[in-house]
Parts: sequence; structure tokens; C-alpha cells
Amino acid sequence: MTETARPTPAQPADPHPDDHPENHPDDHPEDAQQAEHEEEFRIRFPGGDTRLTAGRSISTSTMLRRLPQLIRRALHLAWIADRRSTVLLLLAQAASGVFGALALYATTGTLAALLRPGPVAGHLRDAAPSLAVLTASAALRAVLGITVLTLSGKVAPRINREADMALIEAGCSAELAAYDEPQYGERWEAADRGASTTPDLLTSAQDVIASTVSLLAATGVLATLHPLLVPFLLLGSVPTGIAALRTARIHYLAAITTGDERQALRIYRWYLIDKGRADQVRSDQVLPFMLDKYRKAEARVVAVTDRAGREAARVSLVAALGTGAGSALMWGALLYLVSSGRIGLAAAGSATFALRTAAGGVQGMVGNGARLYRMGLYLDDYFTFLDEAGGHRIARGSIVPGPPRTIEVTGLTYTYPGEQQEPALRGIDLTLTQGEVVAVIGQNGSGKSTFLKLLSGLYLPQPGGGQIRWDGVPIGDLDADALFRQVARVPQEFARWPLQAAENVHLGQHDGDDPAPAVAAAASLTGFDETVARLRSGWRTLLAQGWQGGAELSGGGWQRGAVSRAFFRTARRPGLLILDEPTSDLDPRAEHRILHSLRALAPGRITLLVTHNLANARLADRVVVVDQGRIVQTGTWDELAHHEGLFRELLALQADRTVPAQRRSPTG
Repeated sequence: MTETARPTPAQPADPHPDDHPENHPDDHPEDAQQAEHEEEFRIRFPGGDTRLTAGRSISTSTMLRRLPQLIRRALHLAWIADRRSTVLLLLAQAASGVFGALALYATTGTLAALLRPGPVAGHLRDAAPSLAVLTASAALRAVLGITVLTLSGKVAPRINREADMALIEAGCSAELAAYDEPQYGERWEAADRGASTTPDLLTSAQDVIASTVSLLAATGVLATLHPLLVPFLLLGSVPTGIAALRTARIHYLAAITTGDERQALRIYRWYLIDKGRADQVRSDQVLPFMLDKYRKAEARVVAVTDRAGREAARVSLVAALGTGAGSALMWGALLYLVSSGRIGLAAAGSATFALRTAAGGVQGMVGNGARLYRMGLYLDDYFTFLDEAGGHRIARGSIVPGPPRTIEVTGLTYTYPGEQQEPALRGIDLTLTQGEVVAVIGQNGSGKSTFLKLLSGLYLPQPGGGQIRWDGVPIGDLDADALFRQVARVPQEFARWPLQAAENVHLGQHDGDDPAPAVAAAASLTGFDETVARLRSGWRTLLAQGWQGGAELSGGGWQRGAVSRAFFRTARRPGLLILDEPTSDLDPRAEHRILHSLRALAPGRITLLVTHNLANARLADRVVVVDQGRIVQTGTWDELAHHEGLFRELLALQADRTVPAQRRSPTG
């Protein structure tokens, strides 16, 4: 799971481009000029970035206290992913430690037998049992090592899969408004990094366990040889441990402080390689300009990481000097014990092996523990995101709505996050009734798309920003999933799912019955059935160009499919049907077919139609005209067409096809 594998869920494309007239630089030339060198990708965390604060407060003692918790967390993830393999993994680790201790004790017996005075043949006979134990222990440890490696390789991908699915589920459980918050994308990315560490988390955790078992076995042997050797063992490892933990902190803080730049790199990269903009990247020759921005952001990341690397190197150098001094003291103590006759040569030989094993165990604990701790910092971001969905988990009421008979909007005002934002909606009052078709008309940036998202419950009214009630119940008191089940919508930027043609219509929304008849019925209302009939495998055709067997549709074909999807959904649960420019890519015949189908579907549901083709609004029972976030006119098409106002002005402009001057013929 690499950073280039997927775009951030906070998509770089503006999710509501029509609702921000204040964002156009031409409207505020002085502000745009002032911000030219100031406004780059910067993530604002209200109250500050708590991860940065926490990272700076990390101490060595805090890290040491957290290691057992991280090991438990890693084993818990492994337990969820594969219980049987996790149990076998722990048993194999424990058995490996036991055989390691037996090998050390057998080394003592072997050396004692070989170093005694007397014939060599007799020494070998006496050493044979210890040699047998030593050989068997080494062989069994090798087999157990292979077993541990195999089990880790089996469990790690399962952990990653479970972590990834949990992260996706949490991300899809956030309010849609989260995508308008700059810090949400960064929290997702931090959680994504945490999820990507989960396979390595198990590996590091089991390495820490293995090193701990080896250390305990070696320490036990040293204690039986001479207790004085045990405290000297720590002298050669403590400096390395402290340094490893501090360098983990340094690198984590570097990753956090470069969050803005790394987010910018992902956005620049996504814009340059995304298929939807590939033609413009070439025709507009934007690559050199965007690569220059990319290099500048990358240079800031490199500067921080280089500085962190130098700081970590200084810490490691000091630790290496301390480790060398500690090792010298340890071996000096061993020589003293031998020279003073406190231990014999055989015991000294065993102590040498034990010291090397114990030192390796301590260094393994320290190195893997530091790596585990660093992963744990990212894992904290992951679990925090799961708990809070980036601070935006959907938490609404529990009332299950049916198809709304009336939707009442009172005093609705809505403003997107951002210091320079103006309200997208201002004091909207409107009542919608079942069976009614309402056309919503307005210029780009008038607030239409935002209004429809609020009506369908994708956004909630802000505190003090008015209210929306479904059959008298505030929309925030309704169960979110139950509300969404009552909504069928075609947004301007509809999804082009990489699924089979039939799946693109039903999206799994059926109760186990055969969805084919309902899919065919919905498609016949839009002409999508005719599009599918021309595909090689009909309804089974994969709509994913570039994949084996995949096919691509025209813009109009995809739009027919999107409208069919909404018709299929509303046929199952007549509630609220919203179509935002549903015929923008269609020819007149296909447009006529869909609009007549829309009129036929009107009974039993509330229907809203957004269209810039004012002639299409004739089919509506009522026309609502929105301008700069306000409803400025409402009435029937004929009423608005014959009264002064914005609707009549737009109608006249749409009908005006004159040119400023008569065009001359080529021979004129």
C-alpha cells in the first residue's frame, strides 16, 4: 500500500465548483495578487495539530512503557486476522527460546568435558550427550525459525487486509462535510500510513518477542554461571536502546512537520497522472510548470528529512561511543572473573556464548522495539481515525423515515469551511410535497448543488443555519442510512463504476432476488438498454477501459447509465428523486425520452430537477430560481416567463442567438 496507490479521499478536485463565486480571482484582483505568494497547500488544525504536540512530548520512558501495549495490539490484530496461526506463532517463539537456553547449557557441559585433563577419547565420550543436545537444539531452532517466518508471512497480509477494510469502512462512515475540511485529508493519510505498517508491526513485534526470549534464556545461563555478569550485560546495550528510541521520535516528528508538503506532492502527482486531465496536461503544456511546484515542495521535504537524518546520526554516534565503553567494561568483568578464579575456563567459554546471545537479544529488543514504537505512532493515527472517522463520524438520530410526504426548509444558510468563504446559501425557505416535480434554476455558483446535498441529507444544516424537516422531523434526527435509502440522485459528476453494466445500475441494491427485470425496466426509460445491447457481452460487459475485457462508454452512454441507476433506485423506494443536469451530454432524442420518463415517475415521490436548459423546466409543476444563495423567484414556468425577473432574463439570453456583427461570406 504505497502513497501513490490511491488518491486521498479528500479529492483535490473541488466537490462543489458551482457554489463558490467568491473564489474566482477575477472578482477580487487585489486579494488574488496579495495571495499569489502566500496561498499554498497548508492544513489548518483547529486548536493545533495534537500529533505534533504529542510527538514533541515523547520521552524514552514513555516509549519503554508503550512497547508492551504495542505488542499486545499487534497480537490482537493478528488474532483477529488468523487465530490459529497466531497461537502457533507464539508457541514456536516460546519453544525457540527454550531450545536456545538448552543449547547454552549444553555448551557449558560440552566445554567442561573437553577442557578436563585426560585422554581426548574419554573427553569426547563425556561430551557426547551435551553435543547431542546442542545439535538437536540448533536443528530444532532452525526448524522453528522457518515455521515462524512462514506463519508471519501468512498472517501479515491478512492483518493488512483487515486494517485496510476497517479504514475504508471508517472513511465511508464520515459525514460528507468532512471532505471540505483540510485536516480531514491529512488525518486520512496519517491513518493510511498506520494501516500500511500493520504487516510490519507483527514482524517487529514477533522479533521483539524472539529477542526477549533469547535474552531471558541467556540471562538465566549467565546468572547460574555468575550473577555479576548480569548487570554488566546492560552496559553494552542501554545507550543503543536510548538512541534508537530517540531517533524514532526524530523521524516521526519529521514526517509530521512535512505533512503539508507531502499532501501537496500527492495532489500534484494525482492531477498530472489522472486520466480525466491527461488531455489537458498535454494540450495546455502544464507539465513543466507543475513539476516546478512539485520540485519546490519536494525540496522542503528533503530539507526537513536531511536535518532529521543529521540529528539522528549525532544521537547514534554518541550512543555508539557509550555502547563501546559498556562492552569494554563487560568483557573486562569477564576477564576479571576468570583471572581471579571465580569461574573456570569452561564456564567462561559458556559465558562468552551467553553474553553474545544476550547482547544480541538486547540489541534486537532495542532495534525492533524502536521500530515497533515508530510504527506505533502511526498506528495511533490509524486507531484514532477508526474511532472518530477523522473527527467526523456520522452520529445522527435513530428515527427511520419513510418516503417523505413533505420536506420543509426554513431559514437555511450554509457556509463551507475556510476563512475566505461566503455563504453558499442564505435564508432559504421552501416546502416540497409528494408527487410534485420542482425545477431548480440558477446561474453557476448560485448554490444549487449545495442545496440539493442538504435536502438529501448529505450535508446537515449548520448550528443557527436554519432547519430541514422531513414530515416534521429535523433531518439530523433521522437515521442516516435509512434516510439515504429514500434518496435517488444523479449528481453532475456521477460515478463511472468499474463494474459490469448491470452492476452499474443496481449496485448490489436488491434483496437477493434477481435484479435483471428491474434493471432492464429502469434502463428502458433512459435508452441505456440500447447502449448495452451494442456491447460485446451485453449486461455482463465490464465497463472499465484498460482492463482485460473492459469497455468504455461515451459521455452520453455513461449519463444514461447514471440516470438508469437513479430510476432503478427510486422504483424500489419512492422517496426523493434528485437529478442535477441529467441530460447535459445527451442528444435531443435521448433527452426527450428521459424527461418524459421523469414526468411519468413523479407520483409517489418528490422530484427535483436542475437544468440549464430552461425549456426542460416546462415539465415541472413549479420552478424555483436561485441566485447568490437565495431563492429570488418561484412559480410555474409560464408565470415566470411572463414576469420581469432573473428567469425571464436567462430565458431571453438562451433564446438570443444573434452575433455582434453580420458575418461576411468568404467572397464578400
